[in-house]
Amino acid sequence: MDKYKLYWLLQIFGWLSFALVNLFFVSMARGITPIQIGAYISLAIFYFASTHFFRYLIKNKSWLEFPIGKLISHVLIAVLILGILNTISQILINWIFGTLHLPQDFSPLVIIVNLFTSFLYYSLWALLYFLFYFLDNYNSSLQYQARINEIKLIHLRNQLNPHFIFNALNSVRALVDEDPIKAKSAITQLSNILRYSLVVDKHKTISLADEMKTVKDYLNLESIRFEERLKVIYDVEPKTNQYRIPPMMLQTIVENGIKHGISNLMKGGLIEIKCTVGLLDDLYIWVRNSGQLKPSGSTKKKGEGHGIANTIQRLKLIFGNKASFKIFNYGNEFVVTEIKIPKQKG
Repeated sequence: MDKYKLYWLLQIFGWLSFALVNLFFVSMARGITPIQIGAYISLAIFYFASTHFFRYLIKNKSWLEFPIGKLISHVLIAVLILGILNTISQILINWIFGTLHLPQDFSPLVIIVNLFTSFLYYSLWALLYFLFYFLDNYNSSLQYQARINEIKLIHLRNQLNPHFIFNALNSVRALVDEDPIKAKSAITQLSNILRYSLVVDKHKTISLADEMKTVKDYLNLESIRFEERLKVIYDVEPKTNQYRIPPMMLQTIVENGIKHGISNLMKGGLIEIKCTVGLLDDLYIWVRNSGQLKPSGSTKKKGEGHGIANTIQRLKLIFGNKASFKIFNYGNEFVVTEIKIPKQKG
């Protein structure tokens, strides 16, 4: 239901309920007559018309663009004027339906009570109207931000695909002349990886189990190329498989470890992947690879660090401040990447 239809539905239902509730209490006190029904329905119609005029004034005079102080002062003045007009309308309605009692209805106490009651009703209506408006605006802002985040995530994923594919193709190319048999096996691994990279474009997150399948295919592919120069260790708790992570996140970290760490070492090195669940049910992922981070400010090769920046951005967009990313040198031989993913819902 759109906002325009919802407004009219609430207006009609709200003020009709106002008339019916008042008639119910009157009937309990002293019975009910057609005259009383007509009087209360007329009063409800006046409330309906006057609040609609109030809405017209708010929208057409751009009150919603006022600073908060100016808005409050305008609303209070308008509500007071409407309260006075409503009190006058009650006297006219009583006169029209023949229920006007001059000494009673014109006594200062009755007029003050009627004015105060009208003021409260209009104030409550204004409070609900502005509350709905600001909540609707807030919701629209959240939807807009969510869409912007989705666009950013798609852009980040699209950045990773060609970067990752070219690296994998380079690995296969290196084997074609050296060892055709191993090259065939590498092409099989590569096809699995490419199929995965095409599918994950449609998902914001995937299960860790699915990501690990691709990581193992990639490391198997690299093991063919590096042979005994690459050692791989997996330490993955079974209960971590259900956790969802950004697609190609772990793959990118492992790929960086190979490209910027192990491939630069004459003797090769180690890739260790450890996934565990913490005390608060957060997922912790550690990737340890041989190599060393370059000092801050040192010259980097083109593209180096791209995957890390990409991963940090995606974690923030999906999980906000609940996720964390750290990368640091561990001793003189290893680089450790530590990622925390918050507890999964459901």
